[in-house]
Amino acid sequence: MAANPTSVNDLNLDINQNAEETVLRCTGRISSVTSSQLQAAVRELIPQGKPIVLDLTAVSHMDSSGLGAIVGLYVSAKRQACALRLINLNQPLKDLFRITKLASIFEGHQDMLGYTPD
Repeated sequence: MAANPTSVNDLNLDINQNAEETVLRCTGRISSVTSSQLQAAVRELIPQGKPIVLDLTAVSHMDSSGLGAIVGLYVSAKRQACALRLINLNQPLKDLFRITKLASIFEGHQDMLGYTPD
């Protein structure tokens, strides 16, 4: 029996705002259980109009619900003229975005995809 069985589904969000942007550092899993937490946090920030950066350094897993949540947030932010950017994706997350052909919606974010322009 695990000491803390609910920790597998946890998502922690650390929000840091400065004059130029808001950075949400995500830690844990973005899944069907936690995606609504991420959506609520980001949707609260969109009306401020500052670019929102999702730092995915410490995301250990993302399922299809998490992927859908991020795409939905991108669309919501874009509708309200707010930029949404992803940074520090680990290799499995980069692969997930590439395989699903969703990396293209974040075009121009070389830091997400792990390459720099020629």
